[in-house]
Amino acid sequence: MDTNITAVVLAHNEEKSIETCLKSLSWCMEVLVIDDISTDRTADISRKNGARVIERKLNNNFSLQRNAALTDAKGEWVLFVDADEQVPLSLSYEILSYISDPMSKYAGFYVRRKDVMWGKNITHGETASVRLLRLAKRNAGKWTGAVHERWVVTGRLGELRNELLHFPHQTVTEFLEEVNWYTDLRAAELHAQKTHTPFWQIVVFPVGKFIQNYLLKLGLLDGMPGLIIALMMSFHSFLVRGKVWQLQKSV
Repeated sequence: MDTNITAVVLAHNEEKSIETCLKSLSWCMEVLVIDDISTDRTADISRKNGARVIERKLNNNFSLQRNAALTDAKGEWVLFVDADEQVPLSLSYEILSYISDPMSKYAGFYVRRKDVMWGKNITHGETASVRLLRLAKRNAGKWTGAVHERWVVTGRLGELRNELLHFPHQTVTEFLEEVNWYTDLRAAELHAQKTHTPFWQIVVFPVGKFIQNYLLKLGLLDGMPGLIIALMMSFHSFLVRGKVWQLQKSV
């Protein structure tokens, strides 16, 4: 079967996870790794696993990186996968069944994602209900937003039943480092958009985020990982608003 699909993986210093990710994409016609000038073995491991590697500096803009991948991709369909994600066989079969159907009218598909943290499937909190537009025809749309980017696709959209597996933040230290980095990017983006952050939001929003994730969305049922996630998401909310406020004061 001609899969006619390019899988795209954005990567930066992902030598610990990239090989497992790429092996889960071996069914694709082409695997394209957009490497943000990694200083570890990410590029070498990717090439050894059959991927085409393009080295391109991120410059703090994920949409530009993803849109560049759309330009370079050869497949009619493009599937975006992060380096800490894996496509199980059930999802690959479902994808192939749709894109090989000549009668299909879909331009893209949302994919549900399951987080696996510290050996535990996360079934509650805001991450448990995530659905992401990750599969679409190459020419159906473009990515927008520097961070928390989204794919704006024109045409009929469906939702796949099987889940993408996500293995994020395998240590608390990694979690903190990523939260700090992403909030830097998000705060800069909001500041550039002249978003005003009053002082009260810095206090109220993080508390509300914790209550939402841990109590209302039942993160407490995920045990210690659920508590840590709720705290980190609250901290993320605090840092974004605190950093925007600080940028406002520095002008």
